[in-house]
Amino acid sequence: MIHQQILCFKAFVGHVFVKFNLITLLQVEVLSCIWHPNMVLLLGACPEYGCLVYEYMANGSLDDRLFCRGNTPVLLWQLRFHIAAEIGTGLLFLHQTKPEPLVHCDLKPRNILLDCNFVSKISDVGLPRLVPPSVANHVTQYPMTSTAGNFCYIDPEYQQTGRLGIKYNIYSLGIMLLQLITAKPPVGLTHHVERTIEKGTFAEMLDPAVPNWPFEEALELAKLALQCAELRRKDRPDLGMVVLAKLNRLKAFAEENMSGIMLGSSVAASPKHHCFHNSSELIFPPFFYD
Repeated sequence: MIHQQILCFKAFVGHVFVKFNLITLLQVEVLSCIWHPNMVLLLGACPEYGCLVYEYMANGSLDDRLFCRGNTPVLLWQLRFHIAAEIGTGLLFLHQTKPEPLVHCDLKPRNILLDCNFVSKISDVGLPRLVPPSVANHVTQYPMTSTAGNFCYIDPEYQQTGRLGIKYNIYSLGIMLLQLITAKPPVGLTHHVERTIEKGTFAEMLDPAVPNWPFEEALELAKLALQCAELRRKDRPDLGMVVLAKLNRLKAFAEENMSGIMLGSSVAASPKHHCFHNSSELIFPPFFYD
């Protein structure tokens, strides 16, 4: 039932609007088969006005919340550990999509959205690339002519070779994990964190706005993030067996230390939204649930 439901519209403008029909066909076809609690849900498309319709995420982007834009409350470390595991879970879901794994080509904090309960979901999944299964199973990479994404989150090996693979996303995840604990811009962040760990001054890198950081666990997360952000793909850990296993352990630790904390008790200021009350012009694809 769409009536009285708050929706989010993503509009295509300018020269991008001309390509909207082709983009829409691909996005709706692929995303209509995708549902996961850590993925932003595509509800439909409105070709006439050049827009896609998504579920509304009340607390905006992780990027806005990390930097407390709009004077929003600081994200506590417990919630940050939760978000880290949720991002990893959603990412693994993309990589395990059958018959072809999906690689998100614009993974960054701005494309991680938070709902009214601060559950994090990966957005802009219309930007992923389909990786042929024969390639994904053996060499996990194949040539690409172009990609989206902020330079700081793009796999350095991709920048050199133009070859895309599922470990492309591991690099992006590593940078985001470092930002989760430092709330610092991504430029040069791996170098700064590595240096403070070597000097024994890592505590200085932790976001000072967050009280009572658990030092050992934060350090563990930082070291995991640095492994994910290794320059060579072969040096990065496996997402499912290594990265997510550690992120889930840290999530469990956070849950054990959430006494008296309500994750959604301080709902952050949200961007403007529009209610859509006429569904006649929308294209609603069928959704498949596992």
